[in-house]
Amino acid sequence: MKYATKLVLIIMMIAIMGNGSNAAAYEPIRMDNVEQLPEWEMKNSSLGGKLLLSDSPEMVENDGILYQDKVEGNVRLFFYHVNAAKTAKKMDVILENKGTEVAHVKVSQSSLGGPGYAWLVVGKETMTSYLGKTASYQINIPPGGALPLSTSISETAVLPNMLINGIYDFTVDHPINVKVMMLPMLEDSIKFSQTAKVLPTDECRLRGTFEGANRKLSSVDAYDPVLYKAVGITLADNEIDPYLKGIDATDGTKVVNYGNYGVVYQIEPPGRNNRRISYYLVPLGGYYAGAIGIHHPEVDWSPMATPRGKVYFGDNKQDFSFLGTYDKSEFLSFTFSPPGASNLPVKLVILSQ
Repeated sequence: MKYATKLVLIIMMIAIMGNGSNAAAYEPIRMDNVEQLPEWEMKNSSLGGKLLLSDSPEMVENDGILYQDKVEGNVRLFFYHVNAAKTAKKMDVILENKGTEVAHVKVSQSSLGGPGYAWLVVGKETMTSYLGKTASYQINIPPGGALPLSTSISETAVLPNMLINGIYDFTVDHPINVKVMMLPMLEDSIKFSQTAKVLPTDECRLRGTFEGANRKLSSVDAYDPVLYKAVGITLADNEIDPYLKGIDATDGTKVVNYGNYGVVYQIEPPGRNNRRISYYLVPLGGYYAGAIGIHHPEVDWSPMATPRGKVYFGDNKQDFSFLGTYDKSEFLSFTFSPPGASNLPVKLVILSQ
């Protein structure tokens, strides 16, 4: 990962949000050296949940199991894989119930991006869909049975050099085995899962099972615009905001989720005062294309693409994404998660008007 340095934003903009609290005003704003802004102290709390991350090998050359583990309770699966073979493949996720009772799986939120050649586009579409409203569904796996997590995962061919990215939140009342696989197009997924071998990880080792899939960041103190004109909240840098540590269940080794992919943040920013406050998302690590959920009584455009109007940003030192100006920031919160294909960290910049 690389960090942008000496980021200078000279913003001459007109907000087009379409309501009174966010509309209008050409407003010159200058923020010198965003990385050096005062870091606002946030309380970091785990909201629980188990994360299964499948991103290694990222470039899949052979058929097999990409990641697997036995899970129960609240689970999020995040998978991100590119077909690096010479022929078309398909992805699938199979749920196996080795127990003696029916396993009830309720999928509450889901998103599938791709397959596609433009990896940043796929990652952005996946995150935008995930942060929106998706229909829940139920899977009942009989004892000794196996069923796909979603039939849509295997419906489309993954051609060479195409990326497929998925995020699935589910709860399950009995232990089940989750198997993420890439396999030949005409192969039966369930039969394949019974004999397939686990593929070796790549050098990044970005796969594993992690506790703490959901994270809450809340302000320790109220924001005082007299003392601080602009402040920042750094996300997914492994210093201020630590990366999750877990276990690769396929071999028992300790792993780190570099980038916190699959972690969902609920962010309650400071701002309980009488001033209008503006918010910006600034990429610090390079190319970035995602979305953010905005929760406020006056907001009806959530989730918002970051950036809006183009696929990605972060390729120059004047990139930012304006998230709005709000009169009542005490009612404001954001939902953030690192999107696949993007670089981290990012900074949430808070600026009093």
